[in-house]
Amino acid sequence: MRYLLGVDIGSFSSKGVLLDETGEVITVRQRKHEMRVPAAGRAEHDAIEDWWKGFTTLSRGLIEEIGIDPAEIAAVGCSGIGPCALPVTEGGEPLRPAILYGVDTRAEVEIAEMIEEFGEQNLLERTGNPLTTQSVGPKVKWLSRHEPDIFAKTGRIVGCPTFIVHRLTGRFVVDHYGASCYTPFYNLAERGWDSDMIETICPQSWMPDIAWTTDIVGTVNDAAARETGLAPGTLVIAGTIDAASEALSVGVQEPGDLMIMYGTTAFFIQVNARLVTDRRFWAAPFLFEGTWSVMGGLATGGGLTQWFRKEFTGLDDDDHAFETLMQEAAESPAGANGLITLPYFSGERTPINDPQAKGLIFGLNLMHTRGDLYRSLLEGVGHAIRHNLDTFAEVQPAERVFAVGGGVKNPVWTQSVSDIADVRQTIRKQTIGAALGSAFLAGIGAGIFSRQDINRINPEVSSVTPDSTRHDAYDKNHALFRSLYEQNRDLMRL
Repeated sequence: MRYLLGVDIGSFSSKGVLLDETGEVITVRQRKHEMRVPAAGRAEHDAIEDWWKGFTTLSRGLIEEIGIDPAEIAAVGCSGIGPCALPVTEGGEPLRPAILYGVDTRAEVEIAEMIEEFGEQNLLERTGNPLTTQSVGPKVKWLSRHEPDIFAKTGRIVGCPTFIVHRLTGRFVVDHYGASCYTPFYNLAERGWDSDMIETICPQSWMPDIAWTTDIVGTVNDAAARETGLAPGTLVIAGTIDAASEALSVGVQEPGDLMIMYGTTAFFIQVNARLVTDRRFWAAPFLFEGTWSVMGGLATGGGLTQWFRKEFTGLDDDDHAFETLMQEAAESPAGANGLITLPYFSGERTPINDPQAKGLIFGLNLMHTRGDLYRSLLEGVGHAIRHNLDTFAEVQPAERVFAVGGGVKNPVWTQSVSDIADVRQTIRKQTIGAALGSAFLAGIGAGIFSRQDINRINPEVSSVTPDSTRHDAYDKNHALFRSLYEQNRDLMRL
């Protein structure tokens, strides 16, 4: 029997999965870690402790749990949070904690300077993406300005999957989907590095090699084998960013397919048959040659509910805590008894792309309960999701919507999103997410699976359909939701 190992490094935990060659999920493991917030607007990971030890702990644990011969693992795939900026030496040793994706807003000044220097329209035409807190380029420029000693020692700038692949194989590689997030360093139309843009900030030699996601880019070396428990010579694919792997895990790969990922942040990927660009969203080649994608994402999601549970409820961090809160939210009516939440507690990504946006809970009175507040947080994320889906429809309407991620286990949340956005969400049997997608991608790379096999491996099992009566009631709240941001945007900058 042959097996495929998939590992995903997330914001607050890592997850690993073993698939066998028939596509059956053999076992799943998880390892928690922290997102470090050293100051307001900053978010970091320790690449060794959070990324590499996450991978090695899961790899060894999965192999030992099942008791398989490591040589039976045909290939390995890794996905991880992105886009991130981690400066490393030429040998791959981290020089500081990794600067994380759009939740880290430290490079606002650099974003503004680069837009002024290159021009907003020029940037969009060359890269297919607006410059936002999601972009790697401004983070690199921030490093050059604020940490020149580290910048001088840097040999490469890498993200999470690239870091893991290098530790496994000795090669610095990023897939096309991940490379597109190095804005403005990646030329989307030409699908390659843009030397002119890169060398305004750093040497082009700092960029990884570019490959397609399922390309075999190397094999596990002896040092990595000792740490991971894998057999030397095991095939390693390029891998990708977690959201794309998560999308594939639920069958999002045909034009018109759209994923809503209910994770620490909410994220959206829609597959298109052609390149579509819009300054409000991000564009990239998808995971396979000849496919394209347009993406959006919130700055919060499950992270907001974790914050509420930790700071205000006194409930422990376990499944029982969230079951309690979910039950209390279910007892609150749709609309949370008049509460409306702007979920911009870490700025906001698409479609407003405003790192200075602030969270707001509107309509509080002494009659409100904890369940009302919790439901309002879920609905606030739901309104932000609708704002994205409505804007997506202006660019390219979706034909099928798939839901995935830990939040799918919360029926109050998924139902409120369907009711607010008037969208039917399809749910697959497995909601493991990106780790499953990474194992499946490794299977494609090793020639064990075809792309269409995901429909057999992870079939559709249910759907969440909108309630027209509740949708009509939510329309008024959605108008208020949009108005609350518009009317308070200037105040948020004081």
